[in-house]
Amino acid sequence: MRVAIMGSGGVGGYLGARLAAAGEEVTFIARGEHLAAIRRDGLKVSSIKGDVTIAPASATDDPAAVGVVDCVLVAVKAWQVHEAAEAIRPMVGPETLVVPLENGVEAADILAGVLGKGPVLDGLCGILAWRESPGHIRHAGVDPFVRFGERDNRASERTARLKAAFDRAEGVSAEVPDDIQASVWSKFLFICAMSGIGSISRATIGETRTLPETRALIERILAEIEAVARACGVALPGDAVARAMQFIDALPPESTASMQRDIMAGRPSELESQNGAVVRLGLQYGVATPVNAVIHAALLPQERKARENA
Repeated sequence: MRVAIMGSGGVGGYLGARLAAAGEEVTFIARGEHLAAIRRDGLKVSSIKGDVTIAPASATDDPAAVGVVDCVLVAVKAWQVHEAAEAIRPMVGPETLVVPLENGVEAADILAGVLGKGPVLDGLCGILAWRESPGHIRHAGVDPFVRFGERDNRASERTARLKAAFDRAEGVSAEVPDDIQASVWSKFLFICAMSGIGSISRATIGETRTLPETRALIERILAEIEAVARACGVALPGDAVARAMQFIDALPPESTASMQRDIMAGRPSELESQNGAVVRLGLQYGVATPVNAVIHAALLPQERKARENA
């Protein structure tokens, strides 16, 4: 498959490298020093699942130069999805798949609003990875997975073709779930709770899940997200909150969420797409979300400053 990676940081860089190593024709969309390093030395991935270097690697900062591809994996920050959707238009043809891998539950809607419903799947990923330096991705802690599917949950040849490409790749597992919305929200449960508690406490997940006071707060965040999901008509499994807490408990104790790391570094973050989305959707569907509302409000002044300075 011809695959374009829109956003070649920790998530996109890792998945793109695995697909390229398996023989897929991958182009990395990147910019700045990261792009220069990939063009010069290739893309290096250091991983607990085995290291890989793609050299030479196809990379550009101009999606229009790539041409139409079979699949675009959108791995930008959640607040960058609309801009990314506009940028990838030249790569999207009648048969192209566009798969969002953001933290959050609104990326597929944003992509479909720009590109139309036809090419857009819904999707998610699980991975702890980051750009360690230009041209170098570091992965640790979580066995990487991707899940994607048609937004109406029908079986399709195109999702099967994409799954087959991932199945050929080492270091990542792929699944087409029976209910992709339930899968997206199940992931949102734990990542939004982890992001929220970490961002207001500035502590690792090992610290916040151990301290009784912050653990109780995590549980309240999860309960609010579950209530909003069910009000939105999402068929979460009955034990979704328990599973999310089990996942949080299994993370390496030093783990932090990317939203937390961005906030602590003074960068624009996914606040509006995570805890902010819980508050926004709660208001829309008449669900009280007091804990998420406090998290969102407490972090909003810094978020606005970060965006003004970006």
